[in-house]
Amino acid sequence: MTLSTAARRACIAAFALTALAGGTLAGVPASAAAAPASGSYALVNAASGLCLDVKAKSTADGAQLVQYACNGGAGQTWALTDVTGGRRLTAAHSGKCATITGDSTSAGKAAIQQTCKASAFHNWRLDQVSGSTYRVVNLGSAKCLNVKDASTAGGAAVQQNSCDGSAGKRWTLKPAGGAPAPAPTATAKPTAEPTAVPTAKPTATPTTAPAATPLPGWPTAKGQQPVTATIPVSGPYDGGMKRFYGSGKLGGDGQNEGQDPIFKLADGAVLQNVIIGSPGADGIHCTGTCTLKNVWWEDIGEDAATFKGTSASQTMTIDGGGARAGSDKVFQHNGPGTMVLKNLRVENFGKLYRSCGNCSKQYARHVVVSNVQVTAPAKSLVGINPNYGDTAKLSAITIVGDSGRKIAVCDRYKGVTSGEPGRTGTGPDGVSCLYSASDITYK
Repeated sequence: MTLSTAARRACIAAFALTALAGGTLAGVPASAAAAPASGSYALVNAASGLCLDVKAKSTADGAQLVQYACNGGAGQTWALTDVTGGRRLTAAHSGKCATITGDSTSAGKAAIQQTCKASAFHNWRLDQVSGSTYRVVNLGSAKCLNVKDASTAGGAAVQQNSCDGSAGKRWTLKPAGGAPAPAPTATAKPTAEPTAVPTAKPTATPTTAPAATPLPGWPTAKGQQPVTATIPVSGPYDGGMKRFYGSGKLGGDGQNEGQDPIFKLADGAVLQNVIIGSPGADGIHCTGTCTLKNVWWEDIGEDAATFKGTSASQTMTIDGGGARAGSDKVFQHNGPGTMVLKNLRVENFGKLYRSCGNCSKQYARHVVVSNVQVTAPAKSLVGINPNYGDTAKLSAITIVGDSGRKIAVCDRYKGVTSGEPGRTGTGPDGVSCLYSASDITYK
């Protein structure tokens, strides 16, 4: 079902308000990727060398953001703070937040300042390109802050547009006063607001690749439970390491896309200590921010887990556990937001992660994969659609049994809304597939 613009805005606003009311959402780590520390910065456009400014130093709501020659003034000083749902950019001279006019998701809409409120459109994500240079992504629209028409002129308007690697969509953060920018930190502390719920879009590969850590072996089930109808989960659910398997209408073992899941997780749900047995039906569906902790799939079925929902701020975290015995995808990403896969072992599968290549409603999607061990046979680890703004960051990956190195690490596709997507490339590119050779170990 395609949501109207009004309905989509309502969903985003409801998510942000819920997050603010509850602080950090259950099960979501305080930081999923390196990010610049909170503080006061000037934002310098990489194409023009000019600073992000508020036109005429206005203190009014709706004032246009522009670029001007850097002068260190208050109109060019932006407080970067962590808030629930992302990062916030607040103009020092007005105390107002950088946002997008009309809460629009359309390319070319003006960036403005406005009284800060609990809205995804007032939240941003900073994705490292290199050093202290970032793409600045609005969480309400999933579009990047850029200078209109790639202008290098002083006074040129700043707006949002689809994210890509162009210089006009990159910004260097320089601490107020002109000192060199500090190195990104993965544990930045909030200044006055709750710890941010990360969207975790991948940033550039760190200089020193994180090391893989040992993973537990496959567990022994402590009892089992047939499931004839999907089990809804709206809060924490601990399966006690029982095996749950499909029965009745969930007892098929086909690959059709229309199957129901064993578990369906609501926004904010946490599922832990569960074994999905055979048949596994369509595994687990997540309809918003959710966490799967120590979940094991003895049978991947159609998909082990599918990420749905409608908010660009949502995060699905799969931490620990493992999956095996599947001919196609393990983790399917259909909605927007970020999927975090960490501390997993995966064996005998087709594709570890796939951003939907032909969903009728497409979004920018992001995946962070860390400390994952995969064992051949397999086809690929990650498949993304850069034409919709997808990114993937991989680190501490161990590949076992692939002596010919035939398993693709990161495949890029041209996503579509009907028909079949076509593969456009594979391997690291510094823009969408973010990793280096040192992040992959073969055994």
